[in-house]
Amino acid sequence: MKKLSILLSLLLGISPFWASAAFSDRIKDLTSLAGVRSNQLVGYGVVVGLAGTGDGNTGITLQSMQSLVARFGITSDTAGMNGDNAAAVMITANLPAFTKPGQAIDVTVSTIGGSASLKGGTLLMSPLLGADGETYAIAQGNVVVGGLGVEGADNSSITVNIPTVGRIPRGASVEKLVPTAFLDTDYVILNLHRGDFSTSHNISEAVNAEFGPDMAVALDKNSIRVRAPADPSQKVSFVALLENIEVNRAEPPAKIIINSRSGTIVISGNVKVSPAAVSHGSLSVQVAENLNVDQADATAIGDGAVAGAAGPVITPDTEIEVKEETARAFLFDSGVSLSDLVDSINAVGATSSDLVAILEALREAGALNAELIVI
Repeated sequence: MKKLSILLSLLLGISPFWASAAFSDRIKDLTSLAGVRSNQLVGYGVVVGLAGTGDGNTGITLQSMQSLVARFGITSDTAGMNGDNAAAVMITANLPAFTKPGQAIDVTVSTIGGSASLKGGTLLMSPLLGADGETYAIAQGNVVVGGLGVEGADNSSITVNIPTVGRIPRGASVEKLVPTAFLDTDYVILNLHRGDFSTSHNISEAVNAEFGPDMAVALDKNSIRVRAPADPSQKVSFVALLENIEVNRAEPPAKIIINSRSGTIVISGNVKVSPAAVSHGSLSVQVAENLNVDQADATAIGDGAVAGAAGPVITPDTEIEVKEETARAFLFDSGVSLSDLVDSINAVGATSSDLVAILEALREAGALNAELIVI
């Protein structure tokens, strides 16, 4: 409850600013250039030099080792190989836009077999492919692992972080340039990270105010087309000026984000509530199960015969207690703001789960003018 109050208090502390001032951001912080993006690469390889933490004699690892030695003219069957010091891995990397052949990029190496750790291993030369199946980079190098895994003879083990995933800084050399149409057109397209008609309009107006009328036009809520020089050197300079223009970003739509797993609730500053009355209480039921044990004594049954104890008699004793807190009600008038909403809910001592229940009920009643998103 204390954490919830602190979080909502922080939101309340900045909500007046949201209501009174516009957001001013650079275009580069709000948009990205169409066609200028990174490309994902993937490859398969073998990490060798492991201290007994490899895949063992699994089929895919032994076949990969056999294929590797065959490249050097060595003929061998899998029966004469030991995969304890090798591991089959998948290799992933991001190829940034405009990266030229000869430049280096980072790669991530992940096991796909039974390897317990990649610590101390070396990735052998492996091609990295793009979505079109072409080779764009070659990866090789020593694997840096931030995790640790140790196992004892009695099968006890301890693991710190993830030892089956590692990185190779600057571990891949780019071999092929990804073509882009950035320099082939006399315009650029700006794509908003979050589509919004108001922000799209504000960007086009800001660009026209900076460079002249009809330089930019908003195509839709996500894209703005801007005329640009056709000469490559001038185009780069133009984009450098363009992306640093400051724009008044539109206020975000009213949203309430609820993380049902952690109980975290984030409420934007534009949330308002229509007239509504809320009564919220809680009901708790406690069941206690007790057992009464009665040890029976020996009993005479006549003619000197004595019946021995038949054993303890066990009788269940159940206690059920129901507690219901008095429901406390509060009234929301028309146009109630976020501040009033949180103050009213906190005044009745509601927990985060109570707040979720109240917000969902207000939405169902049509009294909440915000989008309720549960993640």
